[in-house]
Formats: sequence, C-alpha cells, structure tokens
Amino acid sequence: MQQRKVALLGYGAIGQEIIKSCRLLPLGPQISTVVVRASARKETARDLGSDIQVSTELPSDVNLLIECAGHEAVKTTVLDALRSGVESAIVSSGALSDAILAQDLEQAAIKGRTRLHILSGAIGGIDALSAAQRVGLDSVVYVGRKPPHAWKGTDAERLLNLTALNEPATFFSGSARLAAATFPKNANVAATVSLAGIGFDRTQVRLIADPNINENTHEFHAKGVFGEIQIRMSIKPLALNPKTSALTVWSAVRFLQSTGLGLII
Repeated sequence: MQQRKVALLGYGAIGQEIIKSCRLLPLGPQISTVVVRASARKETARDLGSDIQVSTELPSDVNLLIECAGHEAVKTTVLDALRSGVESAIVSSGALSDAILAQDLEQAAIKGRTRLHILSGAIGGIDALSAAQRVGLDSVVYVGRKPPHAWKGTDAERLLNLTALNEPATFFSGSARLAAATFPKNANVAATVSLAGIGFDRTQVRLIADPNINENTHEFHAKGVFGEIQIRMSIKPLALNPKTSALTVWSAVRFLQSTGLGLII
C-alpha cells in the first residue's frame, strides 16, 4: 500500500477539530501539512507547533488532500490537486452545485488518474441513497433544522428576526441547487444528499430555524421503485462553529483512518 503524505486544506473550526482528533487517535496516516491563506500562516504555525508544516501552497510530495476550507478552495486548490494526480476528499460538497465546476473536477480527476471523494459529513444513509439511485428514485426531500443562532450571518437573518423566534420557522423552500448557492456554509448536507440521489435540481430542500432545539437536525425522505428511505439525525454542533455539525469532523477522520486499513466498512 502506498505511503500516504497527507495535507489538510483549511484550519478553521473544522480543520482545528480534525487535527485535534487525529492527535487523540493516532491511527492510520497522519496529517503532515496544513495549507492556509498567507494571512493566516503565522498564527496557524504558532497554534500547531513544530510537528506539522504550515504552507500556503500544496507541497509536491503530498498524495492525499482533505479539504475543509470552503467553496472557493474547491474551485482552486482542490481542482489543481486533482489535475496533478493528488487524491482528494472534500467537506464543502455544496461547491458542486456549480455544474461547470462539478464537470471540471471530474475531468481533472480523470486527467490526474485519481479520485475525488465526497465526505458524508453530518448525514448518514448516503450509501443506501446512492444504491437506491441506481434502481430508480422518484423523489428526495431534505430538511435541515438548526437553532436560530446557527443561522446568524446568513440570509436567514434578512428573512427572520432570529432573536425573537418562539416557534419553528421555515425560511427556505426550494431546490438543493438554490439552497447550496444561497447558504454555502449551511447546505453541504443538502448538497451531499443531492449528489448521492437525484441531483441538485430535483432534490427539494426546507431549512428551518427552531428555537426549541439545541442540536442540528438533518433528515431526508427518499421514495422510488426500491421502496422508501427515511433518515433523521440530531447532531451536536461544533463548539467553535454552531453552523457545522460535529459529526462532520469525524467523517473526515474516519476517511483518513480508512485509507490505512485493509478492511473498510
């Protein structure tokens, strides 16, 4: 098995927790480099210490890249990495709502003779949904429900008075493509469900601010000739960023550890 030289792209809330988790559970390949913007390099280096290299560019010896830096990073660094033959895994699946970018990423992976992995993030049942898609899906509906404060800094603030809510309020209902474009930091789960199922345009999405909950709730309902799938998950939010579910971190850690295993489930 090829020795893995792993780089992490991004060192925000998700990236910091991935590093912390890998240090607590040192199984499988370890992250040797963190790639960040030039403006964040010194602060990141101080935080990480000497055991992990901090760079503004992807080192030439890296052969596995894990992205947690947002849509723009997928459009630039991940795309270039794939063209260079670097196997990549992304958290920011919502970036693929851009149909041209999705095609470019696929072509880059083919050119580089490598693969792009879409991490499951905060939702389960993606393998079952993807299998059902091959038989035939008629409809997929995704519902994302989070506490009001988790929607701060998004378009939800323009549509609702988040601090005054006393009952659940649906502020978005539409296609997954529009949800991913409008709420890029909150709709990655909707995007992942779309990619596994019937696509961004046919997947219907509802986003809800709910003052009665403290966790992020993700659910989808799929129907087709295979039968029905209903998945509902309530996940604790990431302490450093309530917009993100903590399970997203463990999805990335699981993927990284699985690359060093002979048996994977």
